[in-house]
Amino acid sequence: MDDLRLAAAVPRIEALPVWRERPEIVPLHGGLSNESYEVRDGAARYVARFGRDFAFHHVFRDRELMVARASHAAGFGPEIVHAEPGLMVSRFIEGRALGEADVRKNIAQIGHLVRAFHEAMPRYVSGAAFLFWPFHVIRDYARMLWGTGNPSVSRLPALLETADGLERAQAPLPIIFGHNDFLPGNLIDDGKKLWIIDYEYAGFSTGMFDLAGLASNASFSPDESDALMGAYFGGAPSDELRRSHAGMMCASLLREALWGLVSEINMSAPGADYAAYTAENFARFDAAVGRYRAAYGEL
Repeated sequence: MDDLRLAAAVPRIEALPVWRERPEIVPLHGGLSNESYEVRDGAARYVARFGRDFAFHHVFRDRELMVARASHAAGFGPEIVHAEPGLMVSRFIEGRALGEADVRKNIAQIGHLVRAFHEAMPRYVSGAAFLFWPFHVIRDYARMLWGTGNPSVSRLPALLETADGLERAQAPLPIIFGHNDFLPGNLIDDGKKLWIIDYEYAGFSTGMFDLAGLASNASFSPDESDALMGAYFGGAPSDELRRSHAGMMCASLLREALWGLVSEINMSAPGADYAAYTAENFARFDAAVGRYRAAYGEL
C-alpha cells in the first residue's frame, strides 16, 4: 500500500458515521482490483473496501452492494454496516481465508455450500437481473484487446476459436445465481462455518462455471473434480457433465488470463502484478486445453 493511497483512505474511513470511537485502520493486502482496510472500533472489527465501477470488467458497485446484502440475508456473507459511493463497510469475519490445499481437503463441504448458494440466492437478490456468461466475457475482453499492441493479441483468433469449441461442449443446465469468482481466498473458515466474500461478478449463470472455477483455481485432479460434482449434483457425474466441466475449467482459466490483460491496460492496484497473473493463467489454460484434447479430441 503506497503512502498516498493510505493518506487519502484513512481520513475518509475515520469520518464515517458508524464508529463509536476513533478507529484503528490497517491496510489489508492481496486484492487485485480493490483496496481494503481492517478497521478496529474498540473490540469490534470491520473491513472497509474501496472500489469503483469497472465497466470493462462488467463490475458495478451498486450491484455488488445489493448482492452482498442479499448474501448476508441468505446466511452466506458478512453483514454490511455502511455503504456510500465507492466505499462499503462489512463486519470482519474472524477466520482464515482458504488456500488451494484447504479447498481440496473440503471438497464435499464446499460442493454442498455452492449448491445451497445457487439455490437460495434468487430469493434474496433484487433489481434488474445481471447475466454472467463466461464465453460472452471472453469475447468481450477480446474486443477490448484488439489494437492494443500487447504481444498476446496475436493469440486471440486461435483463443476465440478454442472458446467457441468449449462453449459447444457445455451441457444444458438450469440457470442459477452464481458467485462467478470462486478463488480459494473468497472462502473464509471461522472454525464453525464457511463464509463467502467478494461479489463483484455475481449474477445469474450456469452452476458449471462456479464448479469449474473452484476446480481450476485450486488445481483439482480429475478425481477431485468428480468429487466436487458428486457433492453438488448428489451423485456421480455423467460423461457429459465430465466433458462439460473439463471444458469450463479451460474457459475459466482463459477468462482469468484475459482479465489480467485487460487489467494491465485499465487498472492499478497496490502490489498487483497483472502481467505475472496473466502469464500464470495462460500457462494453466494451455495445460488444461492439452488435457481436454487428450481426453475428448480436438475442439
